[in-house]
Amino acid sequence: MSHVAVMKAARSGRIPQEADGTIDPIKADAAWDAQTDPAKRPQAPRPPTSPATKKLDTAPPKVNDTPPAASFTQARTMHEVAKAQRARIQVAKLKDEVVDRSKALALVFKLARQERDSWVTWPARVAAQMAVEAGIEPHTMQTLLEAHVRAHLAELSDIRPEFR
Repeated sequence: MSHVAVMKAARSGRIPQEADGTIDPIKADAAWDAQTDPAKRPQAPRPPTSPATKKLDTAPPKVNDTPPAASFTQARTMHEVAKAQRARIQVAKLKDEVVDRSKALALVFKLARQERDSWVTWPARVAAQMAVEAGIEPHTMQTLLEAHVRAHLAELSDIRPEFR
């Protein structure tokens, strides 16, 4: 921080001054950090501290001593991760690698219905020919085939696919 910025902060009362007009660096740093918006702070590393201040910094941290910017940093990180995921999805959509869920479900439903309808009408189409080959009554063959096909379709309807 520049000398001018420190003087402005002292004049506006954002950092405390001693009775004689001097500024205690430790108190000033604490006040500056407490009153500065974390989003507007430069991400440059802090300058090396003098040996006198190093002794103060080596004291063990308090148990519940979390920096005020920690929650902001976490929120900012989560925001950036969400932006990256959103961008990845948009790229996948542009490459046609992503399918619209509602369209996919509608297509699967349509195909399943066509398959079911094909099986339901199959006994009527083949019963006469199979009855001749088996030497039984065509109506009996069709009734048997329909019963077995419907039973099989009922079993298949119990299958519940997971689309997640």
